[in-house]
Amino acid sequence: MVRKDIITMSRREIRRVGIIQRVEEKRITQCEAGKILGVSGRQVIRLTQKYREQGEEGLIHGLRGQPSNRGIDPQRKKTIVALYREQYTGFGPTLASEKLEERNHLTIHPETLRRWLREEKIEYPQRRGKQHRRWRERKACYGEMVQIDGSTHAWLEDRSPKMVLMAYIDDATGQVYGRFYAYEGTLPAMDSFWRYSQRSGLPQSIYLDRHETYKSPSKLTLEDELAGREQSESQFQRAMRELDVQVKYAYSPQAKGRIERLFKTLQDRLIKEMRLEGIASMEEANLFLENYLPHYNQRFSHPPSNPTNLHRQPPRLRDLFSILCIQQFRTLRLDGTFRYQNHWYQIQGSLRPKTLQIQEWIDGTLHVFQDSKELPYRKIQGPLPPKSSPVTPPWRVRVFTPPAPHHPWRNRPRAKAKIKAMALP
Repeated sequence: MVRKDIITMSRREIRRVGIIQRVEEKRITQCEAGKILGVSGRQVIRLTQKYREQGEEGLIHGLRGQPSNRGIDPQRKKTIVALYREQYTGFGPTLASEKLEERNHLTIHPETLRRWLREEKIEYPQRRGKQHRRWRERKACYGEMVQIDGSTHAWLEDRSPKMVLMAYIDDATGQVYGRFYAYEGTLPAMDSFWRYSQRSGLPQSIYLDRHETYKSPSKLTLEDELAGREQSESQFQRAMRELDVQVKYAYSPQAKGRIERLFKTLQDRLIKEMRLEGIASMEEANLFLENYLPHYNQRFSHPPSNPTNLHRQPPRLRDLFSILCIQQFRTLRLDGTFRYQNHWYQIQGSLRPKTLQIQEWIDGTLHVFQDSKELPYRKIQGPLPPKSSPVTPPWRVRVFTPPAPHHPWRNRPRAKAKIKAMALP
């Protein structure tokens, strides 16, 4: 039980008691007390009057122990905490406060929500401190360099198989573009680059990791040596060379930290956004991205230090498709046919056997060229395989023909044993 003669005072109020006591004792004037306490002379008169009437208790703030006029209604706090438990489990306080305002029309500061979650002992994602690394200075102009990478992740959680997000982030502005694909390979990389070029243009350079899609691990071919190349090219490298886009490679994840941090942010925010919208397929996810990324860029991107846009106008669509494709070569047979991907095709018209360039475009169509001229063709039923002969097992028993009675083989010890075992004449 608390005794009634115990008075709780702050340090500021204790200091005031000492100064007002000196005023009452005529040891200092009211003007001097006002300067010490940082108040006016009239306020010193009021404090002195309260001290005479109520004693030391008169110098205690009158609202001590009363709820704040700016305090949040306890019922509002219960509602917000309950909504977090029901709908936003696993959300960070910042993202949860945004969704509460956007979807439930409840405004709450992220730090207030963080404090409430700690009071209720509700777990939420927290960032861990990392080793500080020196950041590379951003490029000055929009389109000077774009970082590209793919992230394989359960973007739709258990509602769909894992997908790959092919993401593009401009180094100068932080503008983001992305699209979901079933895998990270040559055609998805080229399709995403084509869509980015139609949206923004061709960048001056791109920054990639050393995935085999972007950097070929194979040895130099004869064509590469004749072309004077120092290393073999992947299909994506060849396309970027023909588009005059400089390719740079990162030798560590930290080197392309901007796009790595982007994936970490999207794996937190984007997954929860699509969960709230009930998205369960790759087509729905791509439609959602078209509306989500403009709002994301509006909020998180920033103007470049140099307003010049270095993106270049891409070539016309057909020429761009003939570059962003898989190019392979085949030899035309005497009967005017060639084989590609285990299918047979017939060239329309008569041609001498020459080398054909086969282009598999990103829209799924197949195009055949000879000396830069496109040739018409049709798909045919390939030659029938030869009739299979009975397979003779390698362990078949050879027919033993005994030699003549006077053959010297019969005089050998092993031969005598065999003759005895087989009862040969």
